[in-house]
This record gives sequence, C-alpha cells and structure tokens, in this order.
Amino acid sequence: MADTVINSLEDDKAEDITVIDLQGKSSLADVMIIASGRSARHVASIADHLAQTVKDATGRPVKLEGLPNADWVLLDVGDIIVHLFRPEVRAFYNLEKIWSDDSAHGHA
Repeated sequence: MADTVINSLEDDKAEDITVIDLQGKSSLADVMIIASGRSARHVASIADHLAQTVKDATGRPVKLEGLPNADWVLLDVGDIIVHLFRPEVRAFYNLEKIWSDDSAHGHA
C-alpha cells in the first residue's frame, strides 16, 4: 500500500516526499509519509486524489483531517499515516526530525 500512496503523491507533483519507518517506534502506524504541496489548493488536491486512490485500492474510505484549510492535512491509511503540508507549515512542525532522530527521544 505504501507504493500506491507514493505513486499517487508523485503523480500529483507532491514535493519532498519522505518515508519514515515507524515499526518499533509507534503503535499508531508502521509507516509515516510526509510530503508538501505548493499551496493550500495543491495540498487539498493531492489529499482528495490520494483518498480516492486508496479507497479504490482498498474499498474502504480514508480518514481525512485538515480540510478545507489545507495547511496540514492528515490521512489515516491503516498502517500508513500521511501528512501533507504547505512548505512553511512543514518547516514549522518539522515532523521528520521528531520521528526520525532517535537521539531526540527523552530530551527536552
């Protein structure tokens, strides 16, 4: 399913696609995928298309949060969590650093 998600993001010209393995780090999901859109409209378009693609592939609707604002949209695809951001919002929250830097755990 991760390949389906990544292919959809690439087809929609999502930028800076990052895949983080969460196995052993979180019980929420096995994989986190983070990507950016150029604008709120682009983020919303990517999210809508991805939700439809995943629904077509699995037969199940996708939980989607963050629309209509589309600064940060979260899609829950079962074992995969997808975060779509506008670039400046992504830089502000810096999820890649939080989830991929093991040495940061337990430090303020």
